[in-house]
Amino acid sequence: MFLPLLAELKRRRIFRALVGYGIAGFAVLQIIEPVMHGLHWPDATLSYVVVALAIGFPIVVSLAWIFDVSAGRIERTPPAPTTGGLKGTRLALVLVAIGLLAATPGTIWYFAVRGVGKPVGPSAAKDQPMPSIAVLPFADMSPGRDHEYLSDGLAEEILNALAQVEGLHVAGRTSSFSFKGRNEDLRAIGQSLGVGAVLEGSVRKSGNRVRITAQVVNVADGFHVWSQTYDRDLTDIFAVQDDIARSVVTATKLKLLSRQATVPAARRTANPEVYTQFLLARQFFNRGVVEDYRRSVEAYERAIALDPSYAPARAGLGEALTWMVNAELTTPQMRIEGQQRALGEAEKAVALAPDLAEANRVRGAIRMSVLWDWAGARTDFERALELAPGDVRAQLWTGHLLAVLGRLPEAIAATRKALDSDPLEALGWDYLGRYLAAAGELEQSRKAFQQALQIAPESMWVRRELGFTYLLGGEPAVALASFEKQAGWIHLLGLALAQHDLGRPEEAREALDALVGLEDPPTYQVAQVFAWWGDRDRAFKWLERCRGARDVGLRYAKYDPLLRALRGDARFAAFLKKMNLPPD
Repeated sequence: MFLPLLAELKRRRIFRALVGYGIAGFAVLQIIEPVMHGLHWPDATLSYVVVALAIGFPIVVSLAWIFDVSAGRIERTPPAPTTGGLKGTRLALVLVAIGLLAATPGTIWYFAVRGVGKPVGPSAAKDQPMPSIAVLPFADMSPGRDHEYLSDGLAEEILNALAQVEGLHVAGRTSSFSFKGRNEDLRAIGQSLGVGAVLEGSVRKSGNRVRITAQVVNVADGFHVWSQTYDRDLTDIFAVQDDIARSVVTATKLKLLSRQATVPAARRTANPEVYTQFLLARQFFNRGVVEDYRRSVEAYERAIALDPSYAPARAGLGEALTWMVNAELTTPQMRIEGQQRALGEAEKAVALAPDLAEANRVRGAIRMSVLWDWAGARTDFERALELAPGDVRAQLWTGHLLAVLGRLPEAIAATRKALDSDPLEALGWDYLGRYLAAAGELEQSRKAFQQALQIAPESMWVRRELGFTYLLGGEPAVALASFEKQAGWIHLLGLALAQHDLGRPEEAREALDALVGLEDPPTYQVAQVFAWWGDRDRAFKWLERCRGARDVGLRYAKYDPLLRALRGDARFAAFLKKMNLPPD
């Protein structure tokens, strides 16, 4: 039966018809996809076209069986001498089956392999549903290439506006800005960040005029789904940000969301110079260099002098002051005064703009680090995330607060969630490594620290924490080798810990004496050494000294594995009570 049927299929040129139809169907897909994106048709349109083309295969087989093309005319095919005993309904079913069989490979590839409508990228495929977008730093096209603060600042402001839209996954700033100056294909960037679309643009400033171009590119196929050029006065910069943010929401099919992406009223100022100083200050702060924290503070102060009611500058000043006073070598009294001033600026920012997410986030961070007001900090972080669900820094601070309260599983989960949005945020990997180490997962902790070092290879904080994991794992020689590569007080701290575990008390004591003898000794770290040595009395003495100096390191006390010798001591429970922390 099979051979006569096969011969008849060849005679009626069924296979040629299937190949021809397949080629035509592929051509239709190549045409319809760009047309669909250009006209902003829904993604489901392409699926409907594929289904229609698949249904066409059985029809093509049936028509090719019945008709033939001869001398440019369509004629009915002469009957076959034999079809292997197949006729009528049975023959019709066989022809339909052949058509469906021919359509199956392409249909499976499209729906199962190609994964239409799914987010692109490894992280997004697992965790992040569409829609999702990354905002790349805008290029500075000004004649002197000296307005990078404006191009970067504009992109970051748009990113912040989009982060307020619930249901839109926005890649974090650190990850998106890591591609700055790298001439990479936008589709590859989108896949690396695990997003479905990428927003890029450029800024050209000349005098008080600014030209801004922006475009959204679909990662799946590289086609532009929206683009626009704006020629405006600098005073109209906020209107441009609004327009771009709204257009992005539309382009990513979020028209029906309850909260649209706009620049909050509190972020606007009528004075262009205020906004210029604000963007300069943030540019300095984002560099993460000690001397630039002071430059950031000075630029924020200039913005506030011009407009004392500009809440974003107040919040930024509070954040910059916190980092500056903790990074510079200052006396305990100077540190306390700086922290109080930082808190005051954050309080003013919230009073001026209660609905400004960053103001709430900054105040929460200062409340947690300086006042040990855990409930107040939690309220601020929750409010910040309510206003801007995609604020990665607020997510990281929330995870940090959970760890401070001893809720390590929740802290780990919250930090992983933040890293899903911003996988190139070194601070996030650093925090995750600390929480995993405290939970006893040393191997996973080291992987997190190694990830952080790939992003920030010079980070002395990450290398310090990595050294701690070797101490916790009973490998003091490896820890010593790590700490010997460090400098300053971290070097002395590491030597005091590792030499003790190696059975070299004289070398350990020498390192500790040098650490204590510094002009402004790190009080919390001295307490860590005594606790690790098992000298509880001196450890508690230094912890009390930390409390008097408002040492920000105390927020690690409850989950710090280096203090494990103090657990179970009634004095530790009493100390936690003084810190308003729940007992172990």
